[in-house]
Amino acid sequence: MNEFLDIDLKSPFRNLDQRTRGDRYIWGIVVLLAIASLLVVYSATDSLAYKKNEGNEIYLFKQAAFILVGLTLIYFMHRVDYTLYSKVSLILYIISDPFLLYTLFFGVEVNDASRWIRVPVINLTIQTSDFAKLALFMYISRLLSRKQNDIKDFRKGFLPVIIPVLITCALIMPANLSKALLTGATSLLLMFIGRVSFKHILLVIAVALIPVLLIVSVAVTTYSADKTADVKTSSLSSLNNVGRFETWVSRVQDFIYANDTEIPYQVQQQNIAIANGGILFGRGPGNSLQRNYLPQAYNDSIYPIIIEEYGLFGGAVIIFLYLVFLFRCIRIFKRCPYAFGAFLALALSFTLVIQAVANMAVGVNLIPVTGVTLPLVSMGGSSFLFTCASIGIILSVARNLEQMEGKEPDPVPETNEPVAV
Repeated sequence: MNEFLDIDLKSPFRNLDQRTRGDRYIWGIVVLLAIASLLVVYSATDSLAYKKNEGNEIYLFKQAAFILVGLTLIYFMHRVDYTLYSKVSLILYIISDPFLLYTLFFGVEVNDASRWIRVPVINLTIQTSDFAKLALFMYISRLLSRKQNDIKDFRKGFLPVIIPVLITCALIMPANLSKALLTGATSLLLMFIGRVSFKHILLVIAVALIPVLLIVSVAVTTYSADKTADVKTSSLSSLNNVGRFETWVSRVQDFIYANDTEIPYQVQQQNIAIANGGILFGRGPGNSLQRNYLPQAYNDSIYPIIIEEYGLFGGAVIIFLYLVFLFRCIRIFKRCPYAFGAFLALALSFTLVIQAVANMAVGVNLIPVTGVTLPLVSMGGSSFLFTCASIGIILSVARNLEQMEGKEPDPVPETNEPVAV
């Protein structure tokens, strides 16, 4: 009888262990960040619930539902053979650009930015740049893996890879400059690792710096300490009407010229939250004060809330988890014998960690406000689900690698495979 019960109770867990393959450390990091997300989002949505006259238990259940859907998505994505993503990458990339164009002209506008499209039946808004970013990294991973013989050639190797990157970033930039820059930076880093000529990469960086330097120069030349209306950017009113140019200039000015008497409201509240947290264990779970004052405390500004409630120690733990995640993904890259899988795992891990670093850097006022979420921690949405999809693909590569190492195959480099369009 005892033996029967022992088998019955343990077999589901054995099956779960057999079905969830890939890197166990990455699975563990996903679970830990999901738990942190539940705790912090539940606390940070207190003011949002008050404004909408709702209990914040609603947001707890919503976040739990997003996490459950996200974990399910990771599971199914990691069960797919990652070579399938190479086969569909071109189709996904071709689909993504029209989506970005549609969003730019007809998307749902929030905070003067058109970044979302609304799905009619389920009434869910989707940030198409997240889908485009995922499709782009699949596609350029495929291109890099198949053009290694010509990768140093400008026309045959460099142009086919950089053109999709430039198109996607150009379509993302009008509504979301920070995400366009992060996507471009990740792409260039991947190209550098993929043996693209360094002089070609420097050429792209020089071109990309033109709009950045334009924004900074306008911010510097038009700034005035006089707080009368429209003083900051009135001299270039024609540029102010181009997309979110005025917003970008304003954020750079706030970052450069902020002082003790003139600190942007969001930065001020972030600093107070961090000061409240102290060095060790903070104010404790659910005891944040600045959640009632900090804009987007449950989303873009969630990292200062983590520090306030769990101290600098809690903030350091979050950083450590992302660093371990990056280390494990680099390990997958080094062990993977196939170029596409190696590049894909590296690209997706780079973009998630760079996004996390950008979010945390904004939270501690190291860079201007960007409006990017903290992966797997910020309140659920389409960005959360696309993050889970990316992690599922990384685990798919790890699972395939685990199977190959068990069978000890004789790998054939992908660069020798015929190109199928």
